[in-house]
Amino acid sequence: MKICGFNKTTLLDYPGRVACTIFLGGCNFRCPFCQNGALVVEPNTQPEYSQEEILAFLKKRKGILDGVCISGGEPTLAPELPEFLSRIRELGYDVKLDTNGSALRGKNLAAADLINKIAMDIKACPSNYHALTGVHADLDGIRETAGWLLDGHLDYEFRTTVVRELHSEKDFQEISRWLSGAKAYYLQAYRDSDGVLIPGFSACSEEEMKNYRDILSQTIPVVEIRGMEL
Repeated sequence: MKICGFNKTTLLDYPGRVACTIFLGGCNFRCPFCQNGALVVEPNTQPEYSQEEILAFLKKRKGILDGVCISGGEPTLAPELPEFLSRIRELGYDVKLDTNGSALRGKNLAAADLINKIAMDIKACPSNYHALTGVHADLDGIRETAGWLLDGHLDYEFRTTVVRELHSEKDFQEISRWLSGAKAYYLQAYRDSDGVLIPGFSACSEEEMKNYRDILSQTIPVVEIRGMEL
């Protein structure tokens, strides 16, 4: 398991917690708008943190931090993840997992009491998924994970990074039907940077984001926009 990034304090990545964020390298998707492109395609070129280094930090920060966010890349691809999470949980931390939902490991991690919350990235509507992920995505696995979360087995949120050139009303109309009744959905404003896998895309306007929010709000009670001053 390659730990490629470590944000020691965040109030954003785990809402309601003072947390740190751990970034694991490697991913089974190639989303062109990915903000962590180097973690996806060149994890071996990135800095590396040892598990012991992270755990030692968490021991010292007990009472100051109360949450740990595990992100990536796609963290569920790491075979060593359950053991690492077990050691984090033994220190008394709540754990939030960021995942694309394709690997179907969230259920097992939740059953073992290794995670407290999942943030599942919804890339697009199912009919547009392949274009947004850059691969032939396992839609059955994605649907299964989303359905399991909708059934209320674990605290969760769905979220989509919205890219003007890649998303349309059709995406959010389909998502609204697919994930009807979801607990919470967040639309994240895209930000271009050198770290994006394929730079050059653009963010939607405030009007466009509000329109997508209104479409989702027809079937989802809590829909909010992140990363944009409204």
